[in-house]
Amino acid sequence: MNENIFITINCLNMFYGKKPFKIGRVVRLVKEPGNEYDKEAIYAELPYIEKIGYVANSIKTVYEGTYSAGRVYDKFDDYAYAQIMFVTHSCAIAILLSKEEVESDDDEQEQQKPCKSTSHKKKDSANPVGFKG
Repeated sequence: MNENIFITINCLNMFYGKKPFKIGRVVRLVKEPGNEYDKEAIYAELPYIEKIGYVANSIKTVYEGTYSAGRVYDKFDDYAYAQIMFVTHSCAIAILLSKEEVESDDDEQEQQKPCKSTSHKKKDSANPVGFKG
């Protein structure tokens, strides 16, 4: 993305609390147009865990300096990514990333992998392992 867009992810207590939110971790943001409470709902997910929170969309829940779900809803198609920058007692602040930024990095890493097994390699928490477009 050309500009830095920060978002607030809340509703942590509805799911797994703060545990899935590690600084530097990449989460996928998925539009949820069928949400009966919010037509601009966007949820955050991790592979194998699924929903871990929602992008805030109320003046009461959007932290100052961050965008609401309504403001970022038209900035991507069905999904995008965000990288966790800060974690507070009740929410996480993340920077919006495009699919191209994350998925092209993932593809480049796949191409650079050696042919032998790398199962002993330490996993990088910022790598969006498990996300496929």
